[in-house]
Amino acid sequence: MSAASAMTINDGRLSAVKWIASPNYNKRPKNTTIDTIVIHNISLPPNEFGACGADGIHYVEALFTNQLDWEAHPYFKTIEGAEVSAHLFIERDGTVTQFVNFKDRAWHAGRSSYLGRPECNDYSIGIELEGSDFVSFTTAQYDALAQVIAALYNAYPKTRRHLTGHSEIAPGRKTDPGNYFEWGKLREMVANELKD
Repeated sequence: MSAASAMTINDGRLSAVKWIASPNYNKRPKNTTIDTIVIHNISLPPNEFGACGADGIHYVEALFTNQLDWEAHPYFKTIEGAEVSAHLFIERDGTVTQFVNFKDRAWHAGRSSYLGRPECNDYSIGIELEGSDFVSFTTAQYDALAQVIAALYNAYPKTRRHLTGHSEIAPGRKTDPGNYFEWGKLREMVANELKD
């Protein structure tokens, strides 16, 4: 039996993960069906992993909770005032944090369109992997991501046909999760999770 069998979703919350509420969300439009999962990557500062502020808070967590010190790094001035979030963030060691309830609309996709439908935030779940377009993701991240996606597929069956990347829903504007992301490997791992 895999670890995924213990990972469940109840009332929009993923079990067995850290919960830190982000203020950067709103309600999904009425009668919206969650049917898409969008994979992203993020690192703050760019291409640095596990970086924390003087308060010990991971910079990505700080960004998603509007606590980022814009003066802490020159790059942060270029995103000053950004109010963004994702439903989930998966660190390099596989630690998963949920910031927004799946029933709510996280602010992860920006201007986007998937299969001709605009406003992907309305109907998608956003997962941020700590990483960049220029490095491979870790085994721990793939393991965690496969378990998470299996749980999402079980809770929101229509997502099974719609797993995509930020680059696909915002082409020309976004490039993540990048060329190093192994879609085939992930799909195989998810299939194995679902068999267990």
